[in-house]
Amino acid sequence: MSGLVIKSIAPDSAAERAGLLPGERLLAIDGQRLRDLIDYSWLVSHEEAELTVADQDGQQRFVWLEPEPGEPLGLSFAPPEPKRCGNNCVFCFVHQLPKGLRRPLYVKDEDYRLSFLHGTYVTLTNLKESELRRIIRLRLSPLYISVHATDPVVRERLLGKSNIPPILEQLTRLAAGRIQMHTQVVLCPGLNDAETLERTVSDLAALYPAVQSLAVVPVGLTSHRQRLPQLTAVDSGYAAAFLNAWLPRMRALNKRLRTPFLQLADELFLKAGHPFPPLKEYGDLPQWENGVGMVPWFQHQAAAVIKRAKPLPRPLQATLVTGRSAAGFVSDFVAALAEKTGAELAVHAIPNLLFGESVTVTGLISGSDIITALTGQELGELVLLPGVMLKEGEGCFLDNMTPADVSQALGCPVVSFDGTPSGLSTTLRRYAARKVTATNTTTRRRKP
Repeated sequence: MSGLVIKSIAPDSAAERAGLLPGERLLAIDGQRLRDLIDYSWLVSHEEAELTVADQDGQQRFVWLEPEPGEPLGLSFAPPEPKRCGNNCVFCFVHQLPKGLRRPLYVKDEDYRLSFLHGTYVTLTNLKESELRRIIRLRLSPLYISVHATDPVVRERLLGKSNIPPILEQLTRLAAGRIQMHTQVVLCPGLNDAETLERTVSDLAALYPAVQSLAVVPVGLTSHRQRLPQLTAVDSGYAAAFLNAWLPRMRALNKRLRTPFLQLADELFLKAGHPFPPLKEYGDLPQWENGVGMVPWFQHQAAAVIKRAKPLPRPLQATLVTGRSAAGFVSDFVAALAEKTGAELAVHAIPNLLFGESVTVTGLISGSDIITALTGQELGELVLLPGVMLKEGEGCFLDNMTPADVSQALGCPVVSFDGTPSGLSTTLRRYAARKVTATNTTTRRRKP
């Protein structure tokens, strides 16, 4: 049965007044059938509508929805079952995962709908002609597309699949349909760099402004690559040589297009120890989720936070955990924040034992790695961890551990924050103030 399964109904909403129930399936709006969330977003309005719904036994009924002007409908839906990826990419991160992680991490999705709805990258290798026409007809824009190489032979080798649709033909048709696209290249030394990358950049730049941006991101390799193709890691020497060659080209191209079209991942600068470009060179940060522009943005916000920071209501000792790649600029900020607030803050760069020490990003740190690194250390009153380490909405690490598990193992409170300079500053201040309030309340109660 098609349609969308209702996950929840907001209290006092139009959907609740209409008598809709979680678990029911929304089949149609004003007689037009729903295939997925895209159809729903296309057909739904904030006006009166007749909904066709079915209960869990398949019994159908009609519901009249009457929202007030500007009122949210109050419906949320279970996530769609994504189309599976049929590629066998030589650099696929899913193939490099150890056992025992959260089950959804092992799912390889390749779904243009998720690209539109959530900004996930797709290769378009499984895109049917009818789906391409639907994208253009419904103006599903922007899309996020993994190109990796425009050379057809190189791309087939990278994706581990033959007879795939020519990516340039697909992008050209989407561009003609006025679909905006953000693209990426996972940089694999010796495979899609050098002349191949030059061709890829040139081909994609020729499709600007439909292709809005291109990010070059170094390949991520874990220690779990048994029986997988041999790949060369992007080390500090390679990253330095790459930036020396490509930073001038990036700036020349972006100047010609009058937009920050080509963007290089933060990890390249961190590996090379190279200064970052000014934040203004990243535009409106279209490749943020790809790890592009995060460090310059962090440094920019950090300066603003330090400028307005004030002493905490009381002295506070705490430990902040982070990944090794972020340790340098995070430590600089924390030292300045400690000086202004009076807090004593220690930064611990956590070695990644789960994936291997070559994986240094903060978001891939596990709960067990934190426990291993911090056991026996002087931690102060609490351990602070960036929220990027936790699954959004579920609050668990990659290895299914929770902050409560880590807290119990370390014998110390563990508090997550949103991972920004202002998030850390606010969390410290609230924690210190809460302790002051609790102490004052206890003192008042003890008075005779």
